[in-house]
Amino acid sequence: MDRIGPLAARLRAELGPDRVISDRQELRTYECDGLTHYRVVPALAVLPRDHTELARTVRACADAGVPFVARGSGTGLSGGALPHADGVLVVTSRMRAIVEVAPDDERAVVEPGVINVQVSRAAAPFGYYYAPDPSSQQICSIGGNVAENSGGAHCLKYGFTTNHVTGATVVTPDGEVVRLGGRAPDTPGYDLLGAFVGSEGTLGIATEVTVRLVRAPETIRTLLAAFHTTDQAGAATSAIIAAGVVPAAVEMMDALAIEAAEAAVNCGYPPGAGAVLIVELDGPAAEVRAQFAQVTALCEENDAFELRIAADDAERALFWKGRKSAFAAVGRISPDYIVQDGVIPRTALPQVLRRIGEVSAEHGVRVANVFHAGDGNLHPLVLFDDAVPGEAERAEQVSGAILDLCIEHGGSITGEHGVGVDKARYMPRMFTADDLDTMQLVRCAFDPDGLSNPGKVFPTPRLCGEVPGRRKGTHPAQEAGLAEIF
Repeated sequence: MDRIGPLAARLRAELGPDRVISDRQELRTYECDGLTHYRVVPALAVLPRDHTELARTVRACADAGVPFVARGSGTGLSGGALPHADGVLVVTSRMRAIVEVAPDDERAVVEPGVINVQVSRAAAPFGYYYAPDPSSQQICSIGGNVAENSGGAHCLKYGFTTNHVTGATVVTPDGEVVRLGGRAPDTPGYDLLGAFVGSEGTLGIATEVTVRLVRAPETIRTLLAAFHTTDQAGAATSAIIAAGVVPAAVEMMDALAIEAAEAAVNCGYPPGAGAVLIVELDGPAAEVRAQFAQVTALCEENDAFELRIAADDAERALFWKGRKSAFAAVGRISPDYIVQDGVIPRTALPQVLRRIGEVSAEHGVRVANVFHAGDGNLHPLVLFDDAVPGEAERAEQVSGAILDLCIEHGGSITGEHGVGVDKARYMPRMFTADDLDTMQLVRCAFDPDGLSNPGKVFPTPRLCGEVPGRRKGTHPAQEAGLAEIF
């Protein structure tokens, strides 16, 4: 039965024809997000202009039993916004209103399509900014940040998206509009907002987000330290943290990542460096001055062969330009690459980086490392040429082996990019079947029909013929008398 045709007609009647795209060529615009080697053309795309239109869209999908997927700017790197071939893609890029900036409350209220950096620009005249800063902050949207619980360079000190969202208006998968949290830092009852942030679109779609604003620091100082090896840079990172200093950011790039950044943006990093650290401190001037001296000494003690201190904002921006452009810059040295995302305890950095180098050599696939060293959040870039037979498959093997290394060292298969469709198959390596079933209970409480972003996060179908949705049979928690199925 054709459910898309009648659904498209209903949505055109309710929202207007310019909100609904059904032409297949136009739909190809949305066939992938930032993870381009997964591509699916949606059956329909809808571009609502406000929360009312978005709620109507979801309600119409629920009535028709049609799956839907939310998409902001489409910069996600785990396929979280990959469309469903028989479903509707709900694109929030037209919902870009900054509803309110309230410096007295240290809050801003924004629509999901607002670009991350625009929140800071709106808050700047009041002496505030929005702390979570993904490398894609010039183009990524707040709605996507909420879905993926995105991080960024400065999340070492300030925390991830979940630490900066205090409220959200959400359209649940059946089209109901609910309010989670508010302006206060905490609300009574179950932390449903906490469950929603980072749920990758499986619990509904945010139509309005209340975020915490942070007062702009009195002083910022930035250091670029060059080392001969990643071991030395990793040791310096651990020494800084162990000394009780919490920098705003500690970022590391290895030789291959530096080569790519130089080719793309000519950032002028020290020649011959096997690794560089960018260390940034912010806060009261006296505190920053004292800690900066500590950081400089610790880098020298760990064999940094060159230290550069940003003399002004222009030089600071140049330091960051190389780091922020690294992902895209890799395209200068490789036709294809996989951006992997995993996290490990910071102290395991030297061992894991060495092992990544060994795995890379064993498979004949180059890996560039650029990552948030301060919190052990790795972003290995696995380079390959899809035109070379077998190279893409070897790159996938290396990518999977890196995730295994993260788990082996007590880390996780994702630090900030989400699970999406890309890493769903790795979830059983980290969680037991009972763990995954318990997560499904939470998901099914919001979405019993499995319409909201199906096929993501959970490794379903896990068995032949099994479809996403409520677990069949008795749950282990029931058998233990710990829970009831509702």
